[in-house]
Amino acid sequence: MTTTINAGRATRPQWFAPTGLILLSLIPILAGAARLTELTGGAIATPQNARFLDSPIPVVTHIVSVSIFSLLGAFQFVPALRRRRGGWHRIAGLIVIPAGVLSALSGMWMAVFSAHPAGDGDFLLVLRLIFGSAMVASIVLGIRAIMRRNFVVHSDWMTRAYAIGLGAGTQAIVLIPESIIFGSGSQLPRALFMGAAWLINLAVAEWVIRRRVALRGGTHRGVALRGATR
Repeated sequence: MTTTINAGRATRPQWFAPTGLILLSLIPILAGAARLTELTGGAIATPQNARFLDSPIPVVTHIVSVSIFSLLGAFQFVPALRRRRGGWHRIAGLIVIPAGVLSALSGMWMAVFSAHPAGDGDFLLVLRLIFGSAMVASIVLGIRAIMRRNFVVHSDWMTRAYAIGLGAGTQAIVLIPESIIFGSGSQLPRALFMGAAWLINLAVAEWVIRRRVALRGGTHRGVALRGATR
């Protein structure tokens, strides 16, 4: 009985981070669901939604792919699921990876070819292209690492990619004080706050990566080499 209770207590902390990630993901997912309902419900074109109605395919692709990437990707951070037999982590990764690539590419496509709403500008466009490219590059490097069976480096790069992909959730939070202070339609503050959200996520990702190294006991290079050897 005591062993069962202790095992239950040991597994609870494993779900703290994924639960937080799922809650953060719900912000853009619910907004995306509302957008999908608008696109499929015959909505009347307005200045706010005309750019989505004019080119719905990349919009739908982005919403669906980022929802899958955010939700399913959160479960990849549960150690018990990663260790589970049956290859759950690998099977989920085969879904998460293409979803992440589609999410980044469709986001960059919309940034370049869709009309900019009020408050967006060239600076924000550049930031979206930079972080979108960084997300794709992180996924590619993660694939390269897993093909070499370097599980540690693979995990690090996918953590960075997930942090970038979850930027919309953090942006929804940091844009609240931005809109209160600067009002709507301020291009530079909006771009800076959105860029700060991506940087916040990446800073947390790097902290998580460094913490993994500390928990394993050893330098990052040494741990990576042991992972490659396994």
